Amino acid sequence: MGTPIYLDHNATTPVAPEVFAAMAPWLQEHFGNPSSSHAHGRRAARAVAYAREQVAGLIGAQPQEIVFTGCATEANNLALLGVARGSGPSKRHLVISSIEHPAVAAPAAALRDQGWEVTVVPVDVYGRSSAAAIKQALRLDTVLVSVMHANNEVGTLQPIEEIAAITQGRGILLHTDAAQSVGKLPVSVDGLGVDLLTIAGHKFSAPKGIGALYVRTGTPIRPILHGADQEHALRPGTENVALIVALGAAASLAAVELPGLSDRLRALRDRLHEHVVAGVPGLQLNGHPEFRLPNTLHVSFPGVSGRALLAEAADAVAASVGSACHSEHDADSGVLAAMGIDASRASGAVRLSVGRTTRAEDVDRAAAALVAAWTKLARG
Repeated sequence: MGTPIYLDHNATTPVAPEVFAAMAPWLQEHFGNPSSSHAHGRRAARAVAYAREQVAGLIGAQPQEIVFTGCATEANNLALLGVARGSGPSKRHLVISSIEHPAVAAPAAALRDQGWEVTVVPVDVYGRSSAAAIKQALRLDTVLVSVMHANNEVGTLQPIEEIAAITQGRGILLHTDAAQSVGKLPVSVDGLGVDLLTIAGHKFSAPKGIGALYVRTGTPIRPILHGADQEHALRPGTENVALIVALGAAASLAAVELPGLSDRLRALRDRLHEHVVAGVPGLQLNGHPEFRLPNTLHVSFPGVSGRALLAEAADAVAASVGSACHSEHDADSGVLAAMGIDASRASGAVRLSVGRTTRAEDVDRAAAALVAAWTKLARG
């Protein structure tokens, strides 16, 4: 058997050859510390500055508004906990949606343990937040609203622009976790109207271990780690130059490929859906049929377990039943539960996500393997 067809790009993506080539010299020959004043340090500092420009360019930000972090989880923690530290004692209320990634839900829970009040706003049957519900949750002491741009499981896009129109009028900060959307869709911080935005490098062709937080100029935020004054004094620690260079290269690659990549991903996703639904009567789509990531197909196979289905097709297809952060557990997805999807339908759920390296023939072979696996299991 050959290598299984990879349909788990929402979990992580292969490092693009162009990105690896840009990064490689900074692992050996260019080893300087960006804080050093000699030639080696200055070369590294220039590389970090250029990568900052590349990342800023991808999302329409200013370079000084980009803070490099070790991952998107760290960026989310910095956004929530850093804003909390930067707020006054009279404002201790936070609003999030019910489908946030644990990297947002967990720091929100930590703030609750510290005496903050946290309002969790529900989503509809498509996993989409309502700007009206967000508005209703706001209070005089609300400091921050955090709603993800695109859900990592079902791919539903949230109405961030509509939410921003409300928060801006109230002087409330807005953060969005854009880990799944940056690199797959054109993303503009001004277009979205956000004050903070999280980026995950390994979701769009950079290595794992590098992320970034966009912080709009003037946003009141304080560091959550203590040390030296790297990254505008918001993220202490010697910069990981090689991975920062890689993130910059991935951002430049994405800027060139978008929006053509979005259209190609959408075509592959829809082709996959058409093939599978033709062979699996009763297949159900989860998530919004229109407002969703171009690469994500989340479906429920009737009468079988999604985990059992993927195990049966494992020699041909590599995919997941949900978020890679907790997919090893058999518990129902919290996202699907928040959408009101019943346990039977949730049990048969599978997330299929294509990427820039996916080909049409891969989709066709994967669909055939999934249909064959379902047919075998459904027959008992």
